[in-house]
Amino acid sequence: MKTMVVWASPNEDGLTATVKNKILEGIWAEGGAAEEIHLNKRRINACLACGNGWGLCRSEGRCIMEDDFAAIYESFVQANGIALVTPVYWHDLAENMKCLLDRMRRCEAARNHFLKGKRCMLVACAGGTGNGAVKCLRNMEETVGHMGMIPLDRLPVIQFNREYMLPAMVGAGRAFQAAVPHPL
Repeated sequence: MKTMVVWASPNEDGLTATVKNKILEGIWAEGGAAEEIHLNKRRINACLACGNGWGLCRSEGRCIMEDDFAAIYESFVQANGIALVTPVYWHDLAENMKCLLDRMRRCEAARNHFLKGKRCMLVACAGGTGNGAVKCLRNMEETVGHMGMIPLDRLPVIQFNREYMLPAMVGAGRAFQAAVPHPL
């Protein structure tokens, strides 16, 4: 089993990608295995709110859409822990991260509960003033809370704190890896 590092950003050389790399560095330094999922290279559609607002997510714990959602969801279920790293757009998560978590929340909260108790790390990377990072983290925490996931850390990385937070992300990755349960 592995720690999942799920990130979203079209900029593979930007702040979000750099933060993701530092977290991975920390996980590996702690002796952990990690699987990286770059949502911008995956196809994740927005929820259709089928039927009367609930589709198979409620009755069967799965989604009717055929995209990359099911495979990513299964990776979440199999993971020891999950780090979610998103850029901040309009004080919120990247749209593809939000689509993934919204659909997962429907399957989890309504029926499956596979992620209940799963530990996670939440990271919001904001350019400009960074004013939206804390609100984004709050939105992420509320979403994973609906699924019963346990956020161990909530980290805003903004232009102001970038210089000292990037080295701290290695430590955050190490600490997270040490805190997630490992199979015997």
